Amino acid sequence: MMKKMDYEKWPRKEIYEFFRPLSMPFYNVCFQMDVTALYDFVKKNGIPFYPAMIWACDEALNSIEAFRYSMKDGELILYEKRHPSFTDLKKGSEIFHIVTMRHIEDIREFCLEAKRRSNAQEKFIDMEQESDDLIYYSCLPWLDITSLSNEHDLREESLDDSVPRIAWGKIRDEGQRKTLTLSVEVNHRFIDGYHISEFARKLGECMDSLDTVSL
Repeated sequence: MMKKMDYEKWPRKEIYEFFRPLSMPFYNVCFQMDVTALYDFVKKNGIPFYPAMIWACDEALNSIEAFRYSMKDGELILYEKRHPSFTDLKKGSEIFHIVTMRHIEDIREFCLEAKRRSNAQEKFIDMEQESDDLIYYSCLPWLDITSLSNEHDLREESLDDSVPRIAWGKIRDEGQRKTLTLSVEVNHRFIDGYHISEFARKLGECMDSLDTVSL
């Protein structure tokens, strides 16, 4: 769901118009993330790490209003929630596919549904599931990444693309802790570095709060 917002009263209007003339308004930030709490939780409860990480990122990102703004048909809108669209591999395959689904607040139900959809999908992408209110996810679990970029359509009509693109590399052992490099790519028309830092903080809080969740 979405609602139309008053562009003239949008606090970000001046910043949006500053970045609007740019032919490449997208930028990427990579940072180290401690995922020990999530790693321990999924091991304890027999849940795959990948969909659990997507769930945690969904929860954190949707708690920050700035990530839910977009332009649609020339009007400023605010989504009630963004939903995941993620790459995945079937066992034994090196050809990825893209799975799109609605976010589910319960972490176990989310992971089960993500796995069910991925296993059942027989095409590269189901375009009927695609929409503007998404978060794009990917993962390179084989590499300790230090940077990552994504494809973009740089035609003028596509430069209001507000879909966040989130990816991460392999999990590293840092003493008693588990860490990974997290990549967040956004459109500067809508998102600043402050919002990315808030996302990182909220993500850490979300993972730490799993200590209180019983399945």
